Amino acid sequence: MSKLCVVAAGGTGGHLFPAQALAEELIRRGWRIALATDERGARYAADFPAERRIPLSARTYTRGNPFSMIGAGLTALRGAAQARKAYAAIRPNVVVGFGGYPSAPGLLAAFAKKIPTVVHEQNAVLGGANRRLALRATAVACAFPALGKASPELAARAIVVGNPVRPEIRALFDVPYEAPTNSGPVNLLITGGSQGARLLSELMPAAIALLPEDLRCRLHVQQQTRAESIEMARSIYADALVEAETAPFFRDMAGRLKKAHLVVGRAGSGTVNEFAIAGKPAILVPLGIAVDDDQGQNAKVMADAGGAEVAREASLTVDSMAGALNALLSNPDRLVRMSAAARSIAKPDAAQRLADLVEKTAR
Repeated sequence: MSKLCVVAAGGTGGHLFPAQALAEELIRRGWRIALATDERGARYAADFPAERRIPLSARTYTRGNPFSMIGAGLTALRGAAQARKAYAAIRPNVVVGFGGYPSAPGLLAAFAKKIPTVVHEQNAVLGGANRRLALRATAVACAFPALGKASPELAARAIVVGNPVRPEIRALFDVPYEAPTNSGPVNLLITGGSQGARLLSELMPAAIALLPEDLRCRLHVQQQTRAESIEMARSIYADALVEAETAPFFRDMAGRLKKAHLVVGRAGSGTVNEFAIAGKPAILVPLGIAVDDDQGQNAKVMADAGGAEVAREASLTVDSMAGALNALLSNPDRLVRMSAAARSIAKPDAAQRLADLVEKTAR
């Protein structure tokens, strides 16, 4: 019988999507897949290619709140017991954790049953769950060369594989970047990202309305916008003579990313990796409330390479965003250089690299 990999992931799509990319690669290699996640993670996993699903008890907690932390710990132990029972029946060859609190029970059960484990960190800063679990893992993989909050020992043994992406995003790595011409249309894509839709929904239309008229008349804006902000955004764009499409969610993100000349979005690991693989110049707006500034560090990797500009929330204004947009969209040569720089940090074969490590680690 073919080998079985348990993928433990959840919390957000940022953890589930790379897990799904790994699962699809392992299935191509003849593996069977089981998904261990909680109720919230299951909402992102409708299309996850698992022959079995292991429902786990898991919950997040509030830092500094002892009651919340104790409750989360007890819930994780209950989830670990559920995972141990499932593992006894299905006998996995390896368990791969992708971070987020739902991955903890699955990994704790694997440690207890001495099943080989792989932990994958998507961000440039080791997340809270992975920080505690990676030290006990058989192997550790990461998306970026930098791995903040990791001990020197852990950082030394972490293997940089990149962040697995969906096949349709991977295909964009082979599509050459075409800069806008001096008189042709300019395609601007604005994504919501992790908790980012509110800020960008309200700020971006106002900033774009300040651009010079000759640029506004050439713009084609596609913006993910909170439902309650759509009418306001459409009104601003119409008054500014900007062709714009606004929606709470875009399903064909690969197709839209392919056509974009410039992208604006948060700096979650999945977003940064997708922008890099597609070779898209970017303005990244890291989430300001993140305790470990993980998005800020993700953005720094791309900015240091020359593929992005970083707009910090603390200093971000409508005027400053308008200035950044005008400077980039008016300079096609710089956009071309930024595209090449973005691609220089991409690892389009991340799913294959991680699958190689999983196969090497499995018993």
